[in-house]
Amino acid sequence: MLKNQAILGFTIILMAITQIFCPLAFNLSQNNFQIYKTKLNKKEEVIWKIEIPKINLNAEIKDGVDQENLNKYVGHFEESGYISGNICLAAHNRGYKVNYFQNLKNLEIGDKIIYQYKNMKLVYIVKVIKIIQDTDIDVIKPTKENKITLITCVENKPELRRCIQGILKIWKEKFV
Repeated sequence: MLKNQAILGFTIILMAITQIFCPLAFNLSQNNFQIYKTKLNKKEEVIWKIEIPKINLNAEIKDGVDQENLNKYVGHFEESGYISGNICLAAHNRGYKVNYFQNLKNLEIGDKIIYQYKNMKLVYIVKVIKIIQDTDIDVIKPTKENKITLITCVENKPELRRCIQGILKIWKEKFV
């Protein structure tokens, strides 16, 4: 058990380092396999966006899910993907100055989530809506499948989290 936890910890750290210094994205359109590398300048503070038309959400995203970030932005789990794999985001839903995920509970299967990072625009379709324990970290583990995971608290149930997952539908580059 301890060995498995150590391997998982090492894997998450390795994925985080890889994504920070050289995130990869895969484009499989038109039967072409291309790899895109995105390099982050350590001095550059990257802020990107999420849009969910159904709930009129349009918010900036910032790396980290600490209280300081969540009080201003949608937070990005630094261990998760930036443009490929499992992109994991969190935000408050009530009781704070900004509550970006307050209407997440109104999403339904098939709704659209638009994620913009640098010159890329990725459109996801909601496929999973579930309530999880606050200790369930399986939903933020790295995956080969390109998806987005949104997490927020469940009202009046501090031990539970609302988890919405969408599967990548459209990948656009160099959008205006």
